[in-house]
This record gives sequence, structure tokens and C-alpha cells, in this order.
Amino acid sequence: MTKCVRCQRCIAICRHGQTVDALEVTGFGQDTAVGLRHGLSQAESTCVTCGQCVLVCPTGALGERDETDRVLDYLFDPEIVTVFQFAPAVRVGFGEEFGFPAGTNVEGQIIAALRSLGADIVLDTNFAADVVIMEESAELLRRLQGGQRPIFTSCCPAWINFAERHYPDLLPLLSSTKSPQQCLGVIAKTYLPERMGIAPARIRVISIMPCVAKKDERTRPQLGEGDRREVDLVLTTREFARLLKRRGLDLRSLAPSTFDNPYMSAYSGAGAIFGTTGGVMEAAVRTMYQIVNGRELDHAEVVPLRGFEGLRTAAVEVGGAVGTVKVAMAHGLGPTRVLCERIRAGEADFDFIEIMACPGGCVDGGGNLRSKKAYRRNALKRRDTLFAIDRATPVRQSHNNPQVQALYRDFLGSPFSEQAHQLLHTWYSDRSLAMTLTVKEIWGELNMSTTIY
Repeated sequence: MTKCVRCQRCIAICRHGQTVDALEVTGFGQDTAVGLRHGLSQAESTCVTCGQCVLVCPTGALGERDETDRVLDYLFDPEIVTVFQFAPAVRVGFGEEFGFPAGTNVEGQIIAALRSLGADIVLDTNFAADVVIMEESAELLRRLQGGQRPIFTSCCPAWINFAERHYPDLLPLLSSTKSPQQCLGVIAKTYLPERMGIAPARIRVISIMPCVAKKDERTRPQLGEGDRREVDLVLTTREFARLLKRRGLDLRSLAPSTFDNPYMSAYSGAGAIFGTTGGVMEAAVRTMYQIVNGRELDHAEVVPLRGFEGLRTAAVEVGGAVGTVKVAMAHGLGPTRVLCERIRAGEADFDFIEIMACPGGCVDGGGNLRSKKAYRRNALKRRDTLFAIDRATPVRQSHNNPQVQALYRDFLGSPFSEQAHQLLHTWYSDRSLAMTLTVKEIWGELNMSTTIY
């Protein structure tokens, strides 16, 4: 609170932008402060850890819990094998901190920086995004054939929190597939050590994410056993920048490097576009079409899915027994709430729904770099670069990623197999807050002689 100027921007974005309304003004006069509603702790509140309040804070009074010291502890421990992964949106939203034009793809420089830090293995979350598409597409087709609709994507942890806290009745409609971060974490502690001859107990997985909610996600009880987590640490993009500066590393002075792991580093263009709104949907459509028809889409780019409105819909012809798939995409929790209410009321007719809690998707996630005097200033530039990466990638469909094919051939068997379900799928729980005393109950207890002030 020594940095807070009581501008209330955090309250405004939480209440009016994200419609979560977890923050409020507390106290009076010189004791005025910003706190969580009802005096609850962050874990008990309606907060979904989307981090948009952090992006709009002009003074740095709000931020993530810094874990760079723990990363350095792992790096300097000779008994630990450090496995780093970074998300698709990080490579297009990180360079500006070091003087690159906004939206520049600095993938090669990030790999070089991680190796300079002492990382043992550098992997790409894009690889896991391709794996998620394999699982989610198979799950979607199976559910549609069974008449279960609509189905929500489950890649965004803030959206999962939002559903568990605000719309628990919709949880059965969520895909059970884990997020790319968690899929890579579990594969890096099972398949990878088996292939590389490393003891799984020595591996620590560190993620670099444009998302604050990923810190919360890695601690979910269903994503690990006791102290053994699928992902051990998560750094936001801001923390990663601080870590590099602390170690005296400047991206501009590093020669770009490339991924070289033969098991878990290749990615398709579909994996790359996961970082923007509509990208998950488009990647899934590319693979679903191939599963249903036995051939690729004539055009890999599904233009109707690429709008930037908060809530948009489209009809995609998949063919075969599936026919036309009615899809919806929402980014930002304000439009998401509108969509959820329509589904609750039976007014929406969709088969597949993609939700991104942050406006713009991961390219403007709550863990990204802040922009001075602006909110979401560079989202479209980052988005355009992700689409450019997709166009330049030789393989543009998740099912054509040769390393993903090898993973299923040598380890998982097939999408939605028993082994895949055990490792790559999860479950959700009702975490809604029940008010202990409602206004209606209070009114019923009042009479004309009750002291109410």
C-alpha cells in the first residue's frame, strides 16, 4: 500500500472489465486502502488470478509473487536437471523490454538466454499445445457423437478458476484435457527421462508464462501428488526479464539459438497460434477436419475464427458424420459471463466454445510486460507475429508434428487412450462461495425497533 495511489483502476478492471468484482475500497480518510471483498484471503475470494489488475496498476503496487530466487537455487544445484519451457506468447511479448520493436519474435534469443543461465534442457510449450489439440480434438468428437454439447476448452487456468467459482454448474461441459503447461510438465517427468536416461526425481520443470494464473494452476491438488508437482515453478514474463537483468544478460547481445531436443521441442503453426484468442479453436478445427475426412483442410487458415471482438461466433463445415460445427469464442471475462448466462438460459446453440480470460488472449495475459500509460497497447502486433510464425512454419497442423507422432507411437498409444487419459486429463471441482447471510435473510430479521446503525 506504500505504492498505491488509490486510483481504483484495479477495482474498475476487476468489476467492469472482468465482472469478477473481487476488489473493493476499504477504510476511510488516511486509512483508505484497496482490499479483497469481505476481507477474504486471495485463496478464499472470488479472484480468479487473471492478473488484469496488475496490468492496469500505474505504480507497481500490484504484482506477482517473485520466484526468481528459487529458480537460481535450482540452476545452481548440481543434482537437479532443470527443464525450462516457454509459452507461444512469450516470444512475441518479451523483446520490447530489451529494446526490440513490439511484437518481435525473440524465440532464438530466449533459448540462448536460458542456456546462458545454465538451463539443462530447453523445451517449447508449443509442442505441448500440439499434444493438447490431439487430445481435445479426439475428446470433442467423442462427446459430439454422444450428443454432449457444448464443450468448453480448458487451456486457460483463469477461465477454469472462473468456472469453478462463478459457474460450477457448467463444469461438466469443460474439456478434461490439461493445459499445455501441465501436459509438458507431466510428459517431461515421464516420457522425457525414459528417453534420455535421467532419473525423474532429479527433474525440475520451470515455466515462463505470460500469465499469473499459471502460478495458481501448478499448485492445484489434482495436478500432482503431495510435494511432487507436474510443474515446479512458474515465472511470469516480467519475472523472467528481472532474472535476466539480475544475471547481466541482454537479449540484444545474444546470438539466436535453436531448440535441439529430439523428443519435445518441434511445433506446428497450430501450436504457435495458441497464444491469441481464436487460436485454440483454429488449431482444433485443422485436426478435427483431418480426423473426420482423412485429408487436410484446403486452406490451413480458418479466417472466420480470427476476429478480435470480445464475443464472436462462426459455423465451420467439418464434414463427414459431424457436419457443421457451431463455435463461439470469447476473450475477457466480461464477454465470457454474457456467454455463460446465455448457455444457462438455454439461449445459446453451440458445439465448441473457446474461452480466454484475458482480453486478447495470452498475448496480453496478466503476466506480460506492462505498457506505460496504456492498456493492451501491443496485443495486435503480438497477434500478427504469431500468425506470421504459423505461416512460416513448414508443419501447420498439430497431428503432423513428427515429435508428437513419435510421442503417441512410442509412449501414449493414441489420443484419448488409457495412458493419455491418465497423464493428460484432469477434473474440476465446485469452489463457489456461499454467502452465510443474504440481504433477504437480514431483511427478514429486521423490525422497526432494530438498531441498524
